[in-house]
Amino acid sequence: MRNSDIRQEIKSAGLRLWQIAEALGMQDSNFSRRLRHELSEAEKEKIREIIADLSKEVQE
Repeated sequence: MRNSDIRQEIKSAGLRLWQIAEALGMQDSNFSRRLRHELSEAEKEKIREIIADLSKEVQE
């Protein structure tokens, strides 16, 4: 599965794809479609930053 690393990080953080999509300013369906093709390292890094930020909010 493409982007399995990102998908696993989102799941491990206890987050949902729609939360990441919202933080990126897009519809969750568009985000899911983007995950069908391997993302660039720059895109993955941006998503990892969002995961870290949202994880902190969830823990508070």
